[in-house]
This record gives sequence, C-alpha cells and structure tokens, in this order.
Amino acid sequence: MNTSTSSSLNASPTAAPGLPASVQSQPQVDPDSAVTGPAPQRALVLGGGGSTGNAWLIGVIAGLFDAGLDVTNADLTVGTSAGSTAAAQLAGATPTELFDAIVAAAPQGQAGHVRSGRVGSGVAGSGTRPVVVQMERTGNIMNASADMADMPRRLGAAAIDMAEAMEGSSARWRATVATRLPQAQWPERDILLTAVDARTGDPVTFHRHSGVDLVDAVAASCASGFAYSIGSNQYIDGGYRANAENADLAAGHARVLVLAPFGGRTRTPLEWGMHLAGQVEALRANGSQVETVFPTNESEHMFGVKAMDLSLRPSAARAGFQQGKALAPQLADFWG
Repeated sequence: MNTSTSSSLNASPTAAPGLPASVQSQPQVDPDSAVTGPAPQRALVLGGGGSTGNAWLIGVIAGLFDAGLDVTNADLTVGTSAGSTAAAQLAGATPTELFDAIVAAAPQGQAGHVRSGRVGSGVAGSGTRPVVVQMERTGNIMNASADMADMPRRLGAAAIDMAEAMEGSSARWRATVATRLPQAQWPERDILLTAVDARTGDPVTFHRHSGVDLVDAVAASCASGFAYSIGSNQYIDGGYRANAENADLAAGHARVLVLAPFGGRTRTPLEWGMHLAGQVEALRANGSQVETVFPTNESEHMFGVKAMDLSLRPSAARAGFQQGKALAPQLADFWG
C-alpha cells in the first residue's frame, strides 16, 4: 500500500524491536477469553482518538463496507478508548447506520453541542481547551514516571483523586456512555475492550465472560480523566495500557487490520517501546500479516488537541469514509 498518503505504514523509522520485557510479561488477556476451535484468522484493532477518532473509525469501516468489504466479521475486535465505543456500536448497528447518524447529527450553536449523544465518544460538550489541560496534566505525570510500569500507577492515583473530587462522576459517565450504544448486551462475537486498574496500574481486558456489563466496560476504557468505578474497582483509559491501539492483543491472528486515529504516535518516551510500530513489528515477527490505516495528512488536523471537538465529527466521519472506499480494493485480498 502507498505509504506517502499516510493512510497506512509498514514500519516506522523509529520502530523498536518488539515490546519491552516488562510489558511482555504482563497477563494480557483473561484466561477464559481465549478463542477456542479453529485458529483465529482476522483481527480488527480500533485505536483511541477521542470523539473525532470515533467518528473517523466508523467512517473508515463504513467506507470499506460501502465498497463491499465488511471488516466487522473479524474473529476478534480489540477496542481502546474511542475504539471501544466503536467496537460496541458496531456490535449493535451496521456501519452504514452509524455513519449516517454521525453525519446527520449536525452541530447546533457552539462547537461540541450536537443533537444526538448516541453516536459520540468522549465527554459531551468538551472542546479544545479541556483537552489541552488534560494533556498538560497527564504529560507532567508521564514526564515524572520512571518507566512504563510506574506511569499507569501515577496516572491512576491522580485519576482516583479526581474522581473523589467529582462526586457521582462514574454514574453520570455511565449514563452518557449508555446513550451511545445501540445495545447494552455483549455480542456473541469476540471483543476485547482495554482498560487499566487505577490502583495497581495493571492492564485489564474486558470481554463477554468478564462478568462486567458492556456499558461499564466501554465507560472504563474511555475514562481518560477521572477513575471510573465498577463495584469496588476503579479503572482508567485503556490507552494507558500500552498505547492508543494495544495491537499486541491481536497476537496469534493471521491477518491484523489496525485503524489508528492518532496515526500510531505515542506520548511516552520511544525507549519505552510503547509505540504502535513496535507492536506491529512484533506481530509480523510472529507470523501475522498487518496493515495499518491512519488519517490522511489533509484530515489529521481534526485529531490531537481537537479530538473532543464534537463539531468536527461529521467531517472526520466523511474523511474516514472516503479513505475506506479508496482502500477497499487494496485491503480486499489481505482481509480475505
């Protein structure tokens, strides 16, 4: 595939050889989530990227679908943060329905205010300034962290403090997330949604056998500010597990398609080996074919600090749709 359009890449110039031992040794998937039966073939990885990232993910998948390529039939879907919302949404509605809903939810009044909360991902009404503040706050924590094991513990402690200062935050967030999902039940298909234990910093994956409601799993995976409570446990955003994609969870699958709204970038030091390119390299070294799709240069301004600007969702979805349609012929043979 042509790497000059930023729609895909084979390997980053800064790719690290696999993942550091500290991450490789962590339990990545709960034992009862293992796929039984025939060897898994296809995995779809949906990365984090805020509200515009969620719209772009839906757009890409809808564009592929419109061109005759249905990637929602993957043997495994891995969702992180905005990608967890997309994974849950795609389990209860068609790509076309979700795309049409995003495009139809035209902004009214101020940026970030939309008619329907059902198609979003992220805190309703949030815009550029809160994202900048959040990135500065978490960036300071990351800079003070010694390594990848230390960072999520520090972020979790700060998120717990914030949750304590925001009484009822988990209940409000759960209600918001529930409005965005076409169905509240886990689908029969295999979906892994990522999060991080706020107290220990340990990686967590939720699936239909976890004993956790789908709404709670999505809410935990998207908890980028305060710690989200499920019973006596608290969780933070799955993007803090390893990176915004967590593509390593697709290990063992013959073909892995990664959709990355943030373009595979990482906010952690490169020597930590948390960037997507390192995970892609490790997957390929173990026999997987991997294709990655990033927003084009023309549309990347809608992500990053503007990721929670809900007024950009229709444009992000349309940009993704056009990419999906254009990439369908190239991905058809790969997906099989």
